[in-house]
Amino acid sequence: MKLKSGIVVAAGILFATFTDCAAEDSLPQEARVALRKATEYFRSIATNGGYAGIYSLDLKERYGEAVYEKAKATEIWVQPPGTPTVGQCYLRAWKATGDAYYLDAARDVARALVWGQRAAGGWDHRVDVAHLTADAARVERKTGRCSFDDRVTQGALEFLIDADQAIDEAWLDEAMELGLRFMLQSQFENGAWPQWYPLRGGYHDYYTFNDSAINTCISLMLKAHTVYGKDAYLLSARKGGDFIIASQLPAPQAGWAQQYSHDMKPAWARAFEPAGLSSAATSRNIRTLIELYLYTQDGRYLVPIPAAITWLNDSMLGEHLWARLYEVETNRPIYGDRTDGNKVFYDYEKVSKRERTSYAWRGEYGIESTIRNYERVAGMGAAAFEEASQAPTAAQRAARARGMADRVQSIIDALDAEGRWVRDDQITCQTFTGNVSVLCDYLECVR
Repeated sequence: MKLKSGIVVAAGILFATFTDCAAEDSLPQEARVALRKATEYFRSIATNGGYAGIYSLDLKERYGEAVYEKAKATEIWVQPPGTPTVGQCYLRAWKATGDAYYLDAARDVARALVWGQRAAGGWDHRVDVAHLTADAARVERKTGRCSFDDRVTQGALEFLIDADQAIDEAWLDEAMELGLRFMLQSQFENGAWPQWYPLRGGYHDYYTFNDSAINTCISLMLKAHTVYGKDAYLLSARKGGDFIIASQLPAPQAGWAQQYSHDMKPAWARAFEPAGLSSAATSRNIRTLIELYLYTQDGRYLVPIPAAITWLNDSMLGEHLWARLYEVETNRPIYGDRTDGNKVFYDYEKVSKRERTSYAWRGEYGIESTIRNYERVAGMGAAAFEEASQAPTAAQRAARARGMADRVQSIIDALDAEGRWVRDDQITCQTFTGNVSVLCDYLECVR
């Protein structure tokens, strides 16, 4: 009786094991099928190769970053996670699967962005691509100012740099040269970048860390140097690092502001954005200084960081919590509100509920992981850190794939019959690119 029971149990274990293995073996193929189906649908709603940020289910309404930004039928959204982010996903899918269908999709995205590029060399948040036809060979660029806010120009160029390594087209080469020349021309002599260029007046001209403007400009120039090897691109990134060092406030408030006037003082931006030190901007600047150190192995980029960490530690509101802004000299947390501009609040409870969620006046801002990363880099040194950060082994990839299986399956299951991922009755670039990124992560681990 015991033997019989043992055999039954063993058989049950064996059967379950075989079932699990079969399911695991089929998951990569299911992921490839879902990726292709989702991409085919998403390409079907493109506007001359580009995308709005948000679509209604019937595709009659199109929006940008949010539903308060309505997009015309011929407009595409450049601001990530819009058109450039979709293009990056197509490139990743091509590399993960080897399927040229995705490279063709990436080429369509690149054409849309190139035909939306402004004559100065950058991009605005949205562009009209009505003039882009299937047989268009010559780019006709419109005049106008270009934005560094929210990685608009930087995100477009990051994608085009990657596309340029896979797609041999004269129009793409021309766009890259124009865009990177624009990056050099728009940089101030002290190494900063404004929010917009050509300059338009007011806070738009300030030296801008808010929304990672200078940080992503520096990362872009390092990427350009890696790919194209031009000394001017590395010099530009280094100048950006010099500005970070020069703009740090003295201890005991050794952090950074969101933006600086041209006399190097923390400055107001929009009516509800008071001048002050920013914990979020400080966290990002520490990460950028680490990035520059790892790229150049120049230890001076690490020098400002300990004092900045001391200020961050001294400014905590509670466990895992900081204010976004702190008053210069007093270090009191300060807040603003769109409903009552040009006014500083010291009491968070006086900030409207809408503003508490729309602007992230309090948060963790990745500060703790930034500090841990600095401690690891500083303790190991650039060379040892880079060696430890090499590509994972086959065993590590396999373990990661097993850990991702449930999430991958849920993404596959969420795809509807039309090939859509629908969330809150909307189709969005954010949902599409997030899910495609996970599928690509998984397929890169199992290939």
